[in-house]
Amino acid sequence: MDPGVAWGRPVSAGSPPDGGATTPRRPTWDEYFLQLARQAATRSTCMRRQVGAVLVRDKRVLATGYNGAPRGVAHCLEVGCLRDQLGIPSGERQELCRAIHAEQNAIIQAAVHGVGIEGATLYTTLHPCILCAKMIINAGITDIVYIEGYPDEFSQQMFAEAGLNLVQLDPPAGPAC
Repeated sequence: MDPGVAWGRPVSAGSPPDGGATTPRRPTWDEYFLQLARQAATRSTCMRRQVGAVLVRDKRVLATGYNGAPRGVAHCLEVGCLRDQLGIPSGERQELCRAIHAEQNAIIQAAVHGVGIEGATLYTTLHPCILCAKMIINAGITDIVYIEGYPDEFSQQMFAEAGLNLVQLDPPAGPAC
């Protein structure tokens, strides 16, 4: 829409369309897609950390994901967290977890529904781990925008070697999910 036109009517420079009240600031595209990732995270069944991911290309959502147990398998909310029971710190022994990571679930959802994701941008609430990094690289995802860091130097090294563009942003404004 032309910035000089609101609701189909011309607007003079410096005059909000509502006749004087301040118009709320629209989120940037990055903020918008990170807000969607934060919303996806609300579906997580992980007791330790709720993570959400959104795959986007050309400002269109391709797939979403959140961390949780595979289809038909009990969630940690129902049976407890094995990693907590064994005292495993964050970032270690990821194979001892019921959950599939949010990034993995987004990639799987795209595959299940026949949606190509090569050249897409991944918006995620958490920097991807090394397991996700390898999948992201092979899926042809080119950019990652994330909010929170993660203690996995190997994934950072692999992303750099593969030439992916990673950007860490502050949490988007708006209601926290």
